Amino acid sequence: MSEEVAAAESTAKKVDIKKLLKSVIAFKSSDLHLVVGSEPQIRIDKELRPLNLPVLSATDVEEMAYSLIEDKQKKEFEEHNELDFSFELKNIGRFRANYYRTIHGIGCAFRMIPIEIPTLDEYGNPPIFKELVKREKGLILVTGPTGSGKSTTLASMLHEINMTERRHIITIEDPVEFVHKNNKSLFSQRDVGSNTESFAAALKYSLRQDPDIILIGEMRDAETIGAALTAAETGHLVFGTLHTNSAPGTINRIIDVFAGEEQAQIRAQLASSLVAVISQTLISRIGSGKVATQEILITNPAIQNQIREDKVHQIYSQMQLNQQETFMTTQTQQLIELLQKNVISKENAIKNSNRPEELLKMIEGL
Repeated sequence: MSEEVAAAESTAKKVDIKKLLKSVIAFKSSDLHLVVGSEPQIRIDKELRPLNLPVLSATDVEEMAYSLIEDKQKKEFEEHNELDFSFELKNIGRFRANYYRTIHGIGCAFRMIPIEIPTLDEYGNPPIFKELVKREKGLILVTGPTGSGKSTTLASMLHEINMTERRHIITIEDPVEFVHKNNKSLFSQRDVGSNTESFAAALKYSLRQDPDIILIGEMRDAETIGAALTAAETGHLVFGTLHTNSAPGTINRIIDVFAGEEQAQIRAQLASSLVAVISQTLISRIGSGKVATQEILITNPAIQNQIREDKVHQIYSQMQLNQQETFMTTQTQQLIELLQKNVISKENAIKNSNRPEELLKMIEGL
């Protein structure tokens, strides 16, 4: 570790972002932050940790930031003060980057993306995921806060399809993160901004590109969500993400995006097309590392009826019934299981729970 720190120190003096990113990977961190007035900082196990490097000036950050982008991207950043993109450094790794402006100068956030896509088994996902990806059509959502591993879970699901099925898979992302190599399946990966104007535009034209499966990096607005539901209804398997923290909450979020007079139609579309919602959170393990909790909702006739009749508040109770047959689980159940196995602390369980009162009652019952 001391040699890596020394290499990083040397790097900062030369303001060489590529060498800095390479040294940061050695610490197995998830993110790198460059902010004027601070030394570079990395995120390990959900906590920011400063590197033992010189404090960055506005010139330092600007030089490092601009060394990674082309003139077109520089122009876009200077016009909008925001820039999202992804890139790969040979023999180093792949990264998602965001540039933004602060009162002191440019700020940069880099997310490390594994070049090798983990399998569903390697990522520790439940066996039901392998069954879900065999569906011919419908909507599968992976939700959770920023940094909860949504992209990795989706990449693993697509990787499973790539290893087992001959499908045409279109991904629409902002930016493209995991790059898939064609194995049995054929991938068309599109970067919003570089390869298409918007999620909605790409979705509109994707139906003319003979897709079997469509991945939408983020369902941000009513137009994108509406197009996703239509694609799922018309014989395509659609994967998407939202920033919601529970499975029932995801359904409410989708419906609430639309105006009141449209909501009945959206409920009907969602009831007929939704296959599953996987609501994910990453929690720090006792010691080091992180573990995922995944609240899993899989639609059945009862849940479809509750969505259609605007009784989403009853879905959580439905998720708790006959779980050995339905393969559904709640976040609280997963947290209790991790607590019993001494994988996570009680403090972290409560802090990350979407139903802390229910969790506390179950802990007391133990």
